[in-house]
Amino acid sequence: MSAPSEPKSGAGLSDYLAAERTLLAWIRTGLTLMGFGFVVARFGLFLQQLRAVQGVPLVPGYGLSLWFGVALIGASVMVNLLAGRHHVHVVRAINPGQNGQQHSSILAVSLALFIGMVGLAMAVYLVSAGGPAYLQSEYKMESSMTLGRDSAIIDVSSNHSVDETVQRLKNILESKGIALFALIDHSGEAEKIGMKMPPTKLLIFGSPKAGTPLMLATPSIAIDLPLKTLVWQDTHGKVWLSYNSPEYLIKRHGLPENLLPTLAAVKMLAAGAGE
Repeated sequence: MSAPSEPKSGAGLSDYLAAERTLLAWIRTGLTLMGFGFVVARFGLFLQQLRAVQGVPLVPGYGLSLWFGVALIGASVMVNLLAGRHHVHVVRAINPGQNGQQHSSILAVSLALFIGMVGLAMAVYLVSAGGPAYLQSEYKMESSMTLGRDSAIIDVSSNHSVDETVQRLKNILESKGIALFALIDHSGEAEKIGMKMPPTKLLIFGSPKAGTPLMLATPSIAIDLPLKTLVWQDTHGKVWLSYNSPEYLIKRHGLPENLLPTLAAVKMLAAGAGE
């Protein structure tokens, strides 16, 4: 008669520690995927900023890098959630008949779940706030641009191309009887010498009837007369009208405040050409 078999002993501490080390290794893998995904998602934006610094026209959108990055972050979410679930199952398998949660590392499993939720929130943020819509919102800015400028120059956005904006401004000047003294095509001149620059045109205009009283009051204003408006395209493809602030010209030349309306006409001209 054979001797009765000894009952199976439960899993040892080393088995649980090995399962926990495996879980922590998967958590590290998930964190690596999440960090790499964020870098990839923002890489397109980095390229756009680099092109802007170099003065190269930007290409619209950077969707591929964004979606590749979001896919990697999504993979990290799956890694962390599945690793936590697998850990609980492994603990139950090595010690059948007992509650796996009793021996599984609650802290490690909770960490895996937390990191998974963070990754999911990051993916949602990147899609909603970091996509092409974010760049488009920059194109629609109506406020003055602040690229190292002071308040002496006012920038007004235009809803038209450079050529269309120039033509609209010329039409407004003609309708109001304001003489256009010169139209300087800076980008056209650059092209003649083999250099490229975004469309940039300067209009010089005025009226002796309006400008003469200004020069009689303060002769130095003649440096800034006739009035000028620059129509140009930035590296994003957005068109702007830029001109000297009337308030700045008043302060610069010490003109009487009652002459401000004469200079302020440039505001209405720019607004009409850009709308």
